[in-house]
Amino acid sequence: MSSNSTPYYFVPGLSRHPVMASIGLLGFGSGMTGLVNGYSWGAPLTIASVVYVLFVLYKWFGDAISESNSGQNSINVDVSYRWSMSWFIFSEIMFFAAFFSALFYARSISMPWLGDIESKLLWPTFTAVWPNDGPAGLVEQFSTMGPWPIPTINTLLLLSSGVTVTWAHHAIRENNQKHAVWGLAATVFLGAIFLGFQVYEYIHAYRDLNLKLTSGVYGSTFFMLTGFHGFHVFLGALMLAVVLRRAIRGDFTADNHFAFEGASWYWHFVDVVWLGLYVVIYWM
Repeated sequence: MSSNSTPYYFVPGLSRHPVMASIGLLGFGSGMTGLVNGYSWGAPLTIASVVYVLFVLYKWFGDAISESNSGQNSINVDVSYRWSMSWFIFSEIMFFAAFFSALFYARSISMPWLGDIESKLLWPTFTAVWPNDGPAGLVEQFSTMGPWPIPTINTLLLLSSGVTVTWAHHAIRENNQKHAVWGLAATVFLGAIFLGFQVYEYIHAYRDLNLKLTSGVYGSTFFMLTGFHGFHVFLGALMLAVVLRRAIRGDFTADNHFAFEGASWYWHFVDVVWLGLYVVIYWM
């Protein structure tokens, strides 16, 4: 078995996984398009695509894990993994930056413009305050989502999960497998509770506040930002659950545990994005 520090570069063979994943993501995008536009085939296609993509990722990462456990990943491959994960997280930062920018544009540029003197000629009763149901009165009245109690509780949950995943990381570096497993299990558990509260928050928004995806620019930005963040929490918890399973069976050592590090980087990114959302969406 080759050492992780062996100076060769393992090049895997041709793989069907990227093409299969692309097909699943295409189906997911098509399904979501149909879903938000009220087509009956939207929800089934979305659910089927998610299940299919998860199956592809299971097989794909299974192959990568087998390569790692068999000692084929040299230090060069480890460096490639680190750069790849770094660029992936950077792309996610740009993804959320686009939605934050859209919110900033709507609040700080479009809203004052709609309320200026020239616009008053078209909408004399319009008041340029945020949130807003629009100048034409086409959006149903809704109430905004405040920071208490669910968003604040979720903030505490994610901050706590950042502590537990860091505890697990230190435990792995010290070859303390027991504490690593406990820290990872606690992190996954906290992430699951976060998602449960977010589902309840959405039910409360639709049922009690009449706040929907169609509630003007406020509703669309609220659900797009918090919804995509919730999706990333789900992905992060899924990655950590896989890492937890590997930690239980003893795949990691103090010197070879990048799978855990990559997942923990992603989880910390999710934490930071939520702090931004918590301030901008719920307090401002």
